[in-house]
Amino acid sequence: MSTTPARYTATARWLHALLGLALVGVFAMGLYMTELPFSPQRLKLYNWHKWAAMLVLAFSVLRLVWRLTHRPPELPASIRNAMPAWQRVAHHGTHAGLYLLFFAAPLLGWAYSSSAGFPVVLFSVLPLPDWVPANPDLAELLKPLHRLAAYALAGLVLLHVAAALKHALIDRDGLLRRMF
Repeated sequence: MSTTPARYTATARWLHALLGLALVGVFAMGLYMTELPFSPQRLKLYNWHKWAAMLVLAFSVLRLVWRLTHRPPELPASIRNAMPAWQRVAHHGTHAGLYLLFFAAPLLGWAYSSSAGFPVVLFSVLPLPDWVPANPDLAELLKPLHRLAAYALAGLVLLHVAAALKHALIDRDGLLRRMF
């Protein structure tokens, strides 16, 4: 199709890229560190994972504020009309789920860390307040919820990437030019 969609703002595109890279890094680190035996390296990675997750949370806040104050570009009619209803529903549902999990995964991790009695220290310098009081029973409840949120977020990110690739390689409708 020859229609070139309007683009997102440069700020939206940068926040998209930063958050995407941060999510991949935090998830990969989380997978790697949980398989390590107890060691100084594992403790260091847990700390890095926590402050990186706080960056994800900060990028998520910035991204949501930007999104709420800057309307995204409309889908061109040619793309909107060619998209089946189920794809439009999946598009909106995936984006809503991503935004929900951008916040849920790091907040659940922070709550788990606090309830387990392990502080979150940003860049190994700035201790963040405990989000919940130390409580071993609560920690046992939150740990699997954090893991579930992280895996759900990773799944939605993969679905988002797959949909983008479909638009680029199969539909060839120029949709990706809105973001890149």
